[in-house]
Amino acid sequence: MSAMTARALWLTPPHGACLRTETLPFPGENDLVIRTRFSAISRGTEMLVYDGAVPESEYTRMRAPFQAGELPGPVKHGYANVGVVESGPAGWIGQTVFCLYPHQSRYVVSPEAVVTVPDSVPAGRAVLAANMETAVNALWDAGPRVGDRIAVVGAGVIGCLTAALCARIPGVTVQLIDIDPSRADTAQALDVGFAAPETACGGCDLVFHASATSAGLDTALSLAGDEAEIIEMSWFGTRPTTAPLGGAFHSRRLTLRATQVGTVAPARAARWDHSQRLALAVSLCADSRLDALIDEDAVFDMLPEVMARLADPADRTLCQRIVYPDPPDEPCIN
Repeated sequence: MSAMTARALWLTPPHGACLRTETLPFPGENDLVIRTRFSAISRGTEMLVYDGAVPESEYTRMRAPFQAGELPGPVKHGYANVGVVESGPAGWIGQTVFCLYPHQSRYVVSPEAVVTVPDSVPAGRAVLAANMETAVNALWDAGPRVGDRIAVVGAGVIGCLTAALCARIPGVTVQLIDIDPSRADTAQALDVGFAAPETACGGCDLVFHASATSAGLDTALSLAGDEAEIIEMSWFGTRPTTAPLGGAFHSRRLTLRATQVGTVAPARAARWDHSQRLALAVSLCADSRLDALIDEDAVFDMLPEVMARLADPADRTLCQRIVYPDPPDEPCIN
């Protein structure tokens, strides 16, 4: 029996990346062999890994589900992979699936590790599912209500997805807030309002912060109404953060609360598990308006150069989708 090989992106923080060829494990009787069609790069956690900005205390907690290697590196990281099943148990072959797998051209996993992508979700859009899962968990933590006035500070992919989900709730008014005026076009495509920080409306019932900047957190706190809640979605890594808690924070009885996708939100944990939540996230990608979050594709062979470009703070790419060769050209090893 011949062994299969695959190519994968490995990160050597800070700012090192390369494609390596590796031999895949022989699949078991019930395993799936998946050929990747698309993956996507997280501008949050994944770029913090690339920058070498993950605190040592978080090396274990911030492991990706199928990460290889250990921080501070080298590591094979990533968690937004859409592929087609090449071999496996009856009924699986030819299925398009989403998996929390790194950037790799082919891989072997159990069926429990994947979610079937429904026909209503194009394979290329399904790469948003990992970020959508983060947004779903944030809404479960926050519990927005009918008629709420909601602000989302930070129009990256997660902020945009959070705003889009909130806008589906009856009577809700949503402002998506960013310092980049070009994000107004994205907000319009998602059917949500847009404002710059200096023109945003205050007195909000609920504020989500997703900019990963101290200035954005300042804006989020200033927009919250009395006794309102600010949900902190950003992960700052090793970057120092300040919050203006010396003003009216206490007298207005504000609540600043973290949300994190690593665990199912306590409000749903008794009835939902990780796989159910991920399946929900995949299904929510059926909304064609979400195509506005996906920028121009990049090819798999250019991944190291793409990582370097995305590390530049001036780069304004939202979801960077990666397209894989069809079929990949990895040889078999006898």
